[in-house]
Amino acid sequence: MMVGSVSGIGANWGNQASHPLPPAIVVNMLRANGIQKVKLFDAESATLTALRGSGIEVMVGIPNEMLYSLANSVDAAERWVAKNVSAHVSSSSVNIKYVAVGNEPFLPTYNGSFLGTTFPALQNIQAALIKAGLGNQVKVTVPLNADVYQSSTSLPSTGDFRPDIHDLMLEIVKFLNDNGAAFTVNIYPFISLYNDPNFPADYAFFDGYSSPINDNGRIYENVFDANHDTLVWALQKYGYGNMSIIVGEIGWPTDGDRNANVQFAQRFNQGFMSHVGKGTPMRPVPVDAYMFSLIDEDAKSIQPGNFERHWGIFFYDGTPKYNLSLGSNSGGLVPASNVLYLPRRWCILSPAANVDDAQVGPSVSYACAHADCTELGYGTSCGNLNAQGNISFAFNSYYQQNNQLQSACQFPNLSVITTSDPSVGSCRFNIIIQTTSANGPAGSAGFSHTPTNLRQSLAWHWESTGFVFNLDLMGTIEVKLCSLKLHILRVTKAQGFDP
Repeated sequence: MMVGSVSGIGANWGNQASHPLPPAIVVNMLRANGIQKVKLFDAESATLTALRGSGIEVMVGIPNEMLYSLANSVDAAERWVAKNVSAHVSSSSVNIKYVAVGNEPFLPTYNGSFLGTTFPALQNIQAALIKAGLGNQVKVTVPLNADVYQSSTSLPSTGDFRPDIHDLMLEIVKFLNDNGAAFTVNIYPFISLYNDPNFPADYAFFDGYSSPINDNGRIYENVFDANHDTLVWALQKYGYGNMSIIVGEIGWPTDGDRNANVQFAQRFNQGFMSHVGKGTPMRPVPVDAYMFSLIDEDAKSIQPGNFERHWGIFFYDGTPKYNLSLGSNSGGLVPASNVLYLPRRWCILSPAANVDDAQVGPSVSYACAHADCTELGYGTSCGNLNAQGNISFAFNSYYQQNNQLQSACQFPNLSVITTSDPSVGSCRFNIIIQTTSANGPAGSAGFSHTPTNLRQSLAWHWESTGFVFNLDLMGTIEVKLCSLKLHILRVTKAQGFDP
């Protein structure tokens, strides 16, 4: 498969948010910014429906959790393709070009959980696409972390696949090549800097490095080029030197770590946009790439680090974080339009409260465990808040994530609702956006009536349905059959009620 040119930059559109922007608004935002390609992590119907007729090229994703069933059942693969690809391509005019089978399934942190299922799932999905008559139109791929290959020296030319998955990688590469598919890799210079305090910071960016690497006459002034070409050399070593490469994820976060800030993100992403058309020393052609990511996701796991929720070039509400030209929008990013917010009110520490109150610690811990406090900490956007500011930020995060429900701002003798914006400098105290769900507007959390307090809402649902609603996260109400007494004790204690 010969290397070809690409047009435009793509973006990763994730949905791990407590209050995601409505898909139609996101699609309009993509078009307004000239983003011609989008990579999804699932095949959610509402998202694909919003993309119909847009002309935007789509890569739909299959989560790792589905690999086992797809690997062990051709019928399951055929049903998945029929529902998530064929139906949208034929009847909804969605421009699906790729199916991403899994997402970085060979990360060492998975302890080999997907080593035996990724390739069979890939084969079954490919067979299902062919059976559906889509084999030439829709291509399969596996988005892989750049750790699937490595170099024995600092030179890209010594690149090879990771020893523990070497043979498996060659099987996958051959299969992709035989089916005219591309190798998809996620490359993160930020992670290099995050993991190694001695990593030369300038080498992570695209505006010059004082000690470039000379690899037999090929000069590497940034780690992206060196990383990318390490893969090129690994492919070339086994006869796949012309195989197409897609950079599935590349970007820089803006919060949650001392190196994750708006200034570095703008420097990196604008540098990449200027660099993407030039290619790399081994591949001096435009790079096919998807920025990571489009919008912040406040429900992502923070196990890799607090920065995980802040990769977006837009905030949670579609507001641009910084000036960025994507090529077609030289005037900068265009914000989302027609975004609806909940009322302008915030939950903060009461002026009458004492920061040394014994209830402060447990209350803040509870709020942050059930909301998002990743903007707090050393080197973050809210790192300069005083004690009152930190407590207020935690309270407000929980209050907003629970759709400004009055009972979500009833920390025991500590909290109060205000209409004065408590934001300080770069530290934003957010107001959550209105979203819709199967249960109705998020602002009402889908209740058929508004409970006067948490105790009443729990009791009402138990008496009328026989189930208890988990109110820890009002944005995603979970129905659980459990002990009413224990549930009330657990939740009301945390909320400051007397059981």
